[in-house]
Amino acid sequence: MRLQSLSLCASVLAAALVSAVAGTVTPASAAMRIAEDRGGQIGQYLQSFAMLRSSGESVVIDGNCLSACTLVLGLIPHNRICATPRARFGFHAAWMPDVDGQPVTSRLGTQALWNIYPSRVKRWINRHGGLSRKMIYMQGRDLHGIVANCGQKTQQAEVRSKSRAARLAEARTRARANARDHARSERRYSRRPVRYSTASAANDRR
Repeated sequence: MRLQSLSLCASVLAAALVSAVAGTVTPASAAMRIAEDRGGQIGQYLQSFAMLRSSGESVVIDGNCLSACTLVLGLIPHNRICATPRARFGFHAAWMPDVDGQPVTSRLGTQALWNIYPSRVKRWINRHGGLSRKMIYMQGRDLHGIVANCGQKTQQAEVRSKSRAARLAEARTRARANARDHARSERRYSRRPVRYSTASAANDRR
C-alpha cells in the first residue's frame, strides 16, 4: 500500500470518514462484486468505499481482497457485506517508497488502517502477529463472525421477507374481520325511522 504523501493520506482519511458517517444510505438492490483486488493507495480506497457506502449498494467478496481493499470491512456496514467460499482477505502494514524508491513501512498509513478496522478484525490480526511487511490471510472458517456467508445472508433475507409478508397478511385478515364485526353491529343496533302524524288543533264538535 503506497502513500504518495502522508499529509494527503491524513486529510483524505478525515474527509472520507466524515462522508462515510454522514452520508445518507439509501436502499439499493445492486451489489458490487470484488473478486481479484490486490490493493493500492489508501486514499483512493477511502474515497471509493465512502461513495459506495453512501450509494446503499451491497458488497460481495468473491475472491482476493488484499491490502487496502480490506478497508471495506470498516467502511461498509457489516449487514451489507457477504463472502463466498472463494473470499480471501490479505492484511499487511502500509508502506511508502523512500528517497531511493525502496519500500519502507509507513507508521501513519498503518495507523490509518488500524483505526478503520472493526474490533473483531483487529483481534484476528493481533492473534496472527499484527500488521507487518508480511501478508497474513483471512479466509474460510476465520471469516465466521466477521463477514457473513452470502448463502446464509440470502436465506436470512428470504426469512425476513416471508415474515413481513405473513405480518401483512395477518393485518389484512384482522382488518377484514373488524370491518365485518362493525357492519353487523351497525345492522343490529340501527333503529327504525319514527313516523310522526300531524295532530289537528281543532276540537271535534257534534
